[in-house]
Amino acid sequence: MPPSEWYAKGEWYAKGARILGRTAVECTRDGLGDAIGKDVTAVATTAPSKGQTVVLDLFAGSGNTLYWLLRHLPGGRGIGFESDASVLGLTRQNMFALALSIEVLNADYQSGLARVSVTWDDLVIAFIAPPWGNALDKTAGLDLRRTTPPIPAIMDVLFHKFSGNYLLGAIQVHETVLPASIAELRARFDWSMQRIYGLNAPGQNHGLFLGTKRWIP
Repeated sequence: MPPSEWYAKGEWYAKGARILGRTAVECTRDGLGDAIGKDVTAVATTAPSKGQTVVLDLFAGSGNTLYWLLRHLPGGRGIGFESDASVLGLTRQNMFALALSIEVLNADYQSGLARVSVTWDDLVIAFIAPPWGNALDKTAGLDLRRTTPPIPAIMDVLFHKFSGNYLLGAIQVHETVLPASIAELRARFDWSMQRIYGLNAPGQNHGLFLGTKRWIP
């Protein structure tokens, strides 16, 4: 839906959806969200799971990435975690205004995960995009061990929480990543791959690291 208020009734602004300026800047744009959703789905469909697909966004923000993931995974259960009260309020309001069945919890990723229940045969998909902060160096690239919190530590929490489930980790990365940090992450999975999306100028593109636990596509 086009966002601007001068569009015809029925677009998202007319429905009452709003976003904060900082959320608009940080939000996953639609082209990237669509590409992420397609690649995640391609791997998820190979999972041996017979249960429900549970899609988690550990740092949900506006929820746009979670929306695109569920658009490509119809029937999936979507849960996001957001600890910022102002962002959370608008995100929940927007989900209601646009009639989206996405649950957003007022929690950081650790306390949020503690509130999620799954059955043994569910497929768990976790999208992970914590703040990069000083982890991205213009020359060396992104160090996944220096994000806030560090991505390897997040994965360890997920592996412990869902120790009996098929798990697909979808981690947003930069087109330049420190080799040692990606190697440390890759070692935690049974299978992995990496995509870079050429939507921006060279040197400014985002990508996706996909890794599976307890199955190989």
